[in-house]
Amino acid sequence: MSAERALREELVATMRAMEARGLNRGTSGNVSARWGEGMLVTPTGIVPDELTPESIVRVDAAGVAAGDHLPSSEWRMHKGIYDRRPDAQAVVHCHARHATVLACAGREIPPLHYMVLVSGGSTVRLAPYATFGSDALAGQVVETLDGRRACLMANHGLIALGTTLRQALAVTEEIEEQAAVYCGTLAIGGPTLLDEDQMADVAAAFRRYGQRRER
Repeated sequence: MSAERALREELVATMRAMEARGLNRGTSGNVSARWGEGMLVTPTGIVPDELTPESIVRVDAAGVAAGDHLPSSEWRMHKGIYDRRPDAQAVVHCHARHATVLACAGREIPPLHYMVLVSGGSTVRLAPYATFGSDALAGQVVETLDGRRACLMANHGLIALGTTLRQALAVTEEIEEQAAVYCGTLAIGGPTLLDEDQMADVAAAFRRYGQRRER
């Protein structure tokens, strides 16, 4: 199997995983992966169950799509991230319920739990609203993601990036969990927030977390 074919299959699997985990519904979300100087991105208007590796669209560095399918309406947003962020190898965008509730309420996620740091900072920022698929939205999201791995999109949804599709999906899932926790705390009087020193301690602990071998 070629590397491109394998990546196309992983993009299809990621969209189906989002649907299965309740992170997305129907044709509302999209995912991509860097490929050469361009990217591979899911097509517009096709539900996950009907996606095939052949329907994934290759978009080159100039924004020109190849093949029989049109790319996601949000392809500019994905391309903008790859152009600005050399660390980004994959991007996941979805309309996960709790993240979208907060986005529609104009709320970022504050430091209510240490796992908020999965976003790359002590808060999950909120990108200003712009029409879906527009250059304006792409610019707003790219700016809001500066130095971060995820952000909410006002009156829209959630977007996350990673070094792999698996990581981008994991960040997406965790941010949706934090959004759900925040919504829950708002229903009972609001959260007790962690302070800057506490979040800094967690950031240091994250750098030591996981399986490591002494050398």
